[in-house]
Amino acid sequence: MNPLTNLRLALAAAVITASAFAAPAAQAQANLKIGYTSVQYVLSQMPESKQIESDLKAYNGQLEAQLKSKYADYQAKGEAYQKGEATMTDLVKADKQKELQSLQQSIQEFQRSAEQSLQQKQQSLLKPALDKLQKNIDAVADESGYTYILNSDGDSPVLLHGPKDGDVSDLILKKMGITPQPAGTPRTAPAAQAPVAPKAAPATMPAGKIKTKSK
Repeated sequence: MNPLTNLRLALAAAVITASAFAAPAAQAQANLKIGYTSVQYVLSQMPESKQIESDLKAYNGQLEAQLKSKYADYQAKGEAYQKGEATMTDLVKADKQKELQSLQQSIQEFQRSAEQSLQQKQQSLLKPALDKLQKNIDAVADESGYTYILNSDGDSPVLLHGPKDGDVSDLILKKMGITPQPAGTPRTAPAAQAPVAPKAAPATMPAGKIKTKSK
């Protein structure tokens, strides 16, 4: 599966309140069990990721086709204006210029709306996978006695350091019936580069939230 490079998932940061640490150290050690996972790593191995990538590319193809059609219309009318400009009256010339400006504005507006539409499509496609992932995170936490499971992804991850045996990513995958990648396989950010309409700014990810569950 191709790495999904620009897909930025909007994941909720897990927060441990100050009151949780106000208890005596011995009690805190006895009651708290903290694990962590790479949400993007787990999502990348879910079979849904391939379908999400495929659907996003197909949807982006539709947006690109519409945009190309608008450009073609604009270019054709622009060329016709240039060829006939010398013989046009001032009134006709002004009308044609106004029409071309209107077409140009329409293209720019379409680019903006296409980007927003792609983001919304991305979110709607990701939601079922994120809901499934959340359900299995909760199940692993309950079965293995974790009080908190933190997310180690992102530019500013919640987790800055942790023991290897605290990583529950593979437990979550196994809970979903997915065989984890072999040891040593890079855990790249999951699923697909989000395609965007031509000449539009890249879409930001994410999409969906993983909540924090505490006991």
